[in-house]
Amino acid sequence: MHFLKAIWDFFQNQMLGMKWLNELIGSGLYLLGLDTTNRWIGSIQFFVYDVIKITLLLCFLIFIISYIQSYFPPERSKKILGRFHGIGANAAAALLGTVTPFCSCSSIPLFIGFTSAGLPLGVTFSFLISSPMVDLGSLVLLMSIFGAKIAVVYVTAGLILAVIGGTFIEKLHMEKYVESFILTAGSVDIEAPDLTRKDRLVYAKEQMLSTIKKVLPYILIGVGIGAFIHNWIPERWVSTALGSNNPFGVVLATLIGVPMYADIFGTIPVAEALFAKGAQLGVVLSFMMAVTTLALPSIIMLRKAVKPKLLALFIAICTIGIIIVGYLFNALQVLIV
Repeated sequence: MHFLKAIWDFFQNQMLGMKWLNELIGSGLYLLGLDTTNRWIGSIQFFVYDVIKITLLLCFLIFIISYIQSYFPPERSKKILGRFHGIGANAAAALLGTVTPFCSCSSIPLFIGFTSAGLPLGVTFSFLISSPMVDLGSLVLLMSIFGAKIAVVYVTAGLILAVIGGTFIEKLHMEKYVESFILTAGSVDIEAPDLTRKDRLVYAKEQMLSTIKKVLPYILIGVGIGAFIHNWIPERWVSTALGSNNPFGVVLATLIGVPMYADIFGTIPVAEALFAKGAQLGVVLSFMMAVTTLALPSIIMLRKAVKPKLLALFIAICTIGIIIVGYLFNALQVLIV
């Protein structure tokens, strides 16, 4: 058991967490005559390390995920989802969201396509909730920072929230609150052409480069904020506002996260810094869920597809669900961490 634990610790710390990279950057700064205990230099080390680590992991993950995604074009995905019924369909849609685009705005066109194809509304909303909140990339990145337990629990909670939210919307029969042009658009049932392995590799490479270009600004901003929190914000401030002494920390973090816009990869560095400063686990993860799922630009895009009543219901379900998950994480923090 000790041998297996040593292998896992090496994989998590050195392969995923890239601790060797942090030490290398620190040694390089030291050789340049810079004191890494200085706040400014420490911020530079944090920034360079996290940007390189997240970018390298993302390039690898996006390439692999895009290669897998090449087997599931929209038309094929619609047919797969159409085979399931009831809560099984919601679960399948939530799982499908784990191998689709990396932010809420890029998920909405697929949501519209699935709804136009005649898939049940609750099923398409399960997809819409899970796609930005949970994906294979976030699982690996969360493991690299928070460890396997927290990563698995976060992903599981996100999938459960997506299934429950979609099922609730389905039971309320909200189809009349979808814009009519979507319901009457229909779908052209065209089989995706067969791709060779080379075609899939080219597709994966193009998706990787395209996605990195889109998310890199958010990574830089997120890591910059994380570096500032990590080296400049006093720990007692974070602990007071978002620690166990504030029973409303989860609500505060969720409401702050809603109007922001970033994907999961730009949010993780901020969450890492807050957690290191004493913020409760549920507070940190609620903030991540709110930012990725309820970003203001995606809400504006979604309004073009659904009427205000359905939009308000979607926001309410996600917000209440995220807050409940946050308090549950806080209660279980001792067991998970």
